Amino acid sequence: MSDRFSFAVNARDGQARTGVLQTMRGDIRTPAFMPVGTAATVKAMLPESVRETGADILLGNTYHLMLRPGAERIARFGGLHDFMNWQHPILTDSGGFQVMSLGPLRKLTEEGVTFASHIDGSRHELTPERSMEIQRLLGSDIVMAFDECPALPATEESVADSMRRSMRWAQRSRDAFGDRPGHALFGIMQGGVTRELREESAQALTGIGFDGYAIGGLAVGEGQEAMFGVLDYAPGLLPQDKPRYLMGVGKPDDIVGAVQRGVDMMDCVLPSRSGRTGQAWTRRGQLNIKNARHQDDPRPLDEDCTCPACRSYSRAYLHHVFRAGEMISGMLLTWHNLHYYQDLMGGLRDAISQGRLNDFIADFHAMRAGGDIPPL
Repeated sequence: MSDRFSFAVNARDGQARTGVLQTMRGDIRTPAFMPVGTAATVKAMLPESVRETGADILLGNTYHLMLRPGAERIARFGGLHDFMNWQHPILTDSGGFQVMSLGPLRKLTEEGVTFASHIDGSRHELTPERSMEIQRLLGSDIVMAFDECPALPATEESVADSMRRSMRWAQRSRDAFGDRPGHALFGIMQGGVTRELREESAQALTGIGFDGYAIGGLAVGEGQEAMFGVLDYAPGLLPQDKPRYLMGVGKPDDIVGAVQRGVDMMDCVLPSRSGRTGQAWTRRGQLNIKNARHQDDPRPLDEDCTCPACRSYSRAYLHHVFRAGEMISGMLLTWHNLHYYQDLMGGLRDAISQGRLNDFIADFHAMRAGGDIPPL
């Protein structure tokens, strides 16, 4: 394996861009969607199956892995790639978002966060330095700086205080990360929905210098209109020659809108979580397989989809196994959803390369507006 880490933009269409992020474990085609493997597994999927959907990179979760099975234990097994049998790129989040969402179970100071485990109540401390250590033990290819993600709505004063603390933590993360050839560190922009704070955050991060930049603190309850309002300017505040990662997004129309505004990478639990609850995402929008209208339907979820669920199984069968509580239901629907998401990313990449992104987006919205195929 080489120790390279680089990013090249190959084509642009408006603010959107497509390119390749090179890592020592393989290339990541951008714009990229990263399936979430919270606890060293994408739920209901084998790693080989995730790869077959077209995924170039997975996301692992620092908070969950530090609690169980423990970063030191994973390191003894050769790191996260070997432990979970995924030899392609992995990005690990810093743990900040999960810790902040613990509410009364956590205490925040300038040093970091102390918190009680949601599993057994044991006490832990997460600081920028410890987050970098855990992610080094995990061996992830892309490491995220430790930050504070405030829940919205919040006062502008509290968002500003939080952002500035995150920028101090970003510097500490950079210092603790050190020199790790072949591994990348991304900084995280904060600032809520206030442009001046986003500009201040971007300036601080670029002053420190990172291999890539994330746009954090969105998709936390502010709504799509407010999120797009920030994305109308935020990517342009970041270096043009570095990848931009929108954290925790999202629904297909969120993804399309983010890519249109210059975002290169995204992640979300939605395709796998939806699959386990009987929700399927298709070109025609979302459908609920548990609805009675599917129980006698011999057609696939999506006749244009080439995933195993659509190639080999009817809506009637998928309805039956979901109603019967069979594990294959979550497996097939998750595979379908992840396949659809990667298919969408491939379509976006091709459209940007060919300079026809606006037409692609118009077709995307028109197909969804038509709704699911009529019942039989």
